[in-house]
Amino acid sequence: MQNDTSFHQLLLTLGFREMGSLRYLYSALALLVYISVIMLNVSVIATVLLHKSLQQPMYIFVCVLCINSLYGSTSFFLSLIFNLVTHINTITYVGCLTQVFCIHTYVSCEMSILTIMAYDRYMCICNPLRYNNIVSLLMVLKLVLLAWFYTIIVICIHVVLTIRLPLCDTKILKFYCDNWSVVRLSCIDVTVNNVYGLFITITFIGLMPILIIFSYIQILRACIKSSRGFRAKAMQTCTPHLITVTSYVASLFFEIIIYRFVPERINYELRTIISVQVMATPPLLNPLIYGLKLKEIRKRISQKFSLQTKKVSI
Repeated sequence: MQNDTSFHQLLLTLGFREMGSLRYLYSALALLVYISVIMLNVSVIATVLLHKSLQQPMYIFVCVLCINSLYGSTSFFLSLIFNLVTHINTITYVGCLTQVFCIHTYVSCEMSILTIMAYDRYMCICNPLRYNNIVSLLMVLKLVLLAWFYTIIVICIHVVLTIRLPLCDTKILKFYCDNWSVVRLSCIDVTVNNVYGLFITITFIGLMPILIIFSYIQILRACIKSSRGFRAKAMQTCTPHLITVTSYVASLFFEIIIYRFVPERINYELRTIISVQVMATPPLLNPLIYGLKLKEIRKRISQKFSLQTKKVSI
């Protein structure tokens, strides 16, 4: 058993050992994906911030989602690339807990923002006459701050409960640290951690999707009673959000089930794909989905690239 005084010196072993000579290929692919994530998300953020016509609640929420994607990707990819290139399979205990905090706040905040976006679409479509008064820029700011602060407080408690645990093992099954991967190494009863973890799971993966489903049921009812043009416009603004929510919740739920209940029964390759895609796919797809599906963002980005192309040709 590791005693409390050794925590700062403790090294946890990450799941890199079976990669062998493919490390450099994977590091190149990880770097390529990370650069793509940065370019795509920064493009959407810059487009929203630089055009006043896009500084509306729906586009501001998209911008916040992209900022959160940059935060989560950085906490994941920088560590991953470093470990792959340097052949270092370990991480310090403090570094592991820092990554736990960053990744869990990213994942939880993503779900919070997606829920707020569903509420925004519900108000816009079901209460169009009251929308501008209710969902003002001040209300948008309050909702975003609430999502961030609530997430930070909840995850801080999560990490504090983990810090108190002495560890019997040092082997992490993933390429990165998450809370359950550390908790499962403990030597003592982890009932409190399990109960609190269940509370977080129910809140972010249970309650929030239910709120999103409720919002879209109301939207569907409003669309049924409206004209074809209204339905088409509603689908245009809701489709990107529905795609994002569905893919994110499905991948996150699958990852939680696999790693919490049957991690040793899943082969190394499948575990690797699951652990990487949960962190890499949403930051990569979100700007593509919103950039391609939301007409105004697509239009502004196209205009920007056309202008840059003309400048280069001149």
